[in-house]
Amino acid sequence: MDLFIAIFTGTVIAATPLIFAALGELVVEKSGVLNLGIEGMMLMGAALAFWAVAAGYPMPVAILAGALAGAAASLLFGVLALTFLTNQYAAGLALAIFGSGVSAFLGRGFGSEPIEALHGINVPVLSDLPLIGPLLFRFDPMVYLALVMFAAISWFLYRTKAGLVLRTIGESPQTSHAIGYPVIRIRYMAVLFGGAMAGLAGAYLSVAYTPLWVENMTAGKGWIALALVVFATWRPLRILLGAWLFGGMTILQLQGQALGLEVPSELLSALPYLATIIVLVLISRNRQMLALHFPASLAKPFRPAG
Repeated sequence: MDLFIAIFTGTVIAATPLIFAALGELVVEKSGVLNLGIEGMMLMGAALAFWAVAAGYPMPVAILAGALAGAAASLLFGVLALTFLTNQYAAGLALAIFGSGVSAFLGRGFGSEPIEALHGINVPVLSDLPLIGPLLFRFDPMVYLALVMFAAISWFLYRTKAGLVLRTIGESPQTSHAIGYPVIRIRYMAVLFGGAMAGLAGAYLSVAYTPLWVENMTAGKGWIALALVVFATWRPLRILLGAWLFGGMTILQLQGQALGLEVPSELLSALPYLATIIVLVLISRNRQMLALHFPASLAKPFRPAG
């Protein structure tokens, strides 16, 4: 039972940064914009949040700083891709490289000293319940915030007029512009939101998941978040399930190494990424499903007439 609790809680925690980053990218792609720079935005959010905690700022301020760092980085992408109509693939890759370099520069002075991690919530009575307590009521606030953001984004996209407008812009920006919607402004807002979510994901990595600065600590999680959006066929619930799948594979490979399984450690470490690739291959075979939910104007530049 203790092993089950450890695997379950570890899965939820490992999935949390992926939920933040992938949900943010989902909103961006629903607007018709493709931002490949999630890795860079996560790293910048991680660096600034870690610096804020190390400098003595309260944890909420540090997390907010991480979100703002991600949003600022995404603004740079927005200027290149939306104002100057730079190729979105190139701009996103440039942002990923830029964020990696900036975070490495900022992290030079951090050393290897750990910081005080974000604490879990102790819910009176509920946290002490056998089995249910450790499974549901002992996580840190960011875990619950990720679930709230999942519910909020699902509601926004499919239950509000603003969400409908966003999805319409992702399908046909020309039509949306013709009926009076500010396509570029709305896309900027989506890009900034996606950047803030990636910054939150990075902040979670540096102040909660691994409260110790390590260069390139995202370890490819930004690219996994991008893959999750495709794996989910642009639907929030599937993003949540996909993040839990990847988180579960991550924890299982760690448990496998701890149990001393006679499997090369390199293969165990690659297990989460192999699982993601296999799932993506299986999903991509169903072209009808992909075409049904794929935003028609994704990564296509748009310049308002007149």
